[in-house]
Amino acid sequence: MLFRQLFDRDTWTYSYLIADETTKEAVLVDPVLEQVDRDRQLLQELGLTLKYGLETHIHADHVTGTGKLRELTGCLGVVPERAQAACADRHLADGEVLKVGAVEIRAIATPGHTQCHSAYLVNGDRVLTGDALFIRGCGRTDFQSGDPGSLYDAIVGTLFALPDNTWVYPGHDYRGHSVSTIGEEKQWNPRFIDLNQGPGTLRDRAAFIELMNHLKLPDPQKIMEAVPANQQCGKVAS
Repeated sequence: MLFRQLFDRDTWTYSYLIADETTKEAVLVDPVLEQVDRDRQLLQELGLTLKYGLETHIHADHVTGTGKLRELTGCLGVVPERAQAACADRHLADGEVLKVGAVEIRAIATPGHTQCHSAYLVNGDRVLTGDALFIRGCGRTDFQSGDPGSLYDAIVGTLFALPDNTWVYPGHDYRGHSVSTIGEEKQWNPRFIDLNQGPGTLRDRAAFIELMNHLKLPDPQKIMEAVPANQQCGKVAS
């Protein structure tokens, strides 16, 4: 398996290029519109055929590159089952597997940041957590039908149930981290762990909800453009 982590500096977004090195079939997870030229050049240099543009959710902080890549490469646009994006070629249900060659990408419903959010378990040993679980943090829950209780259940009940050595690759990072593990986040993530009580001491659900409801974060700079554009698979209104 070929696995590359790509970064957009303006929005602190990670995209992921995953491919079968034998068949040369590839998927780009959470591509960014402004990075389409970079991503397409990398595909060409590596001799890859883009089969899918795959989204973890309807983004509010950047416009997806899937629509443009679909025009340029003929790839299919894939979104989580509950995503409001009728233009997508395929909606992926919880537990459903997307394949590129022999590489298996299993959808894991992780609602809370948005109601349609999915994480993706890749070949059983790494999970792309999108905006649900960050390295030592998590996605916000104060817009787009976000719900802190649902996010707590998705992370603690589902993602934290994965093996501790599962690699964690987030959709964003704002502090220079690139990868973690489930075991690390279960010990040190301050959103879910009460570090005042010691590493690994799980914060209870009510305390997590209280914490998330009082973050008072500013809106993403591109929210007014990004959400409607991403509901149209990256088509920006002229």
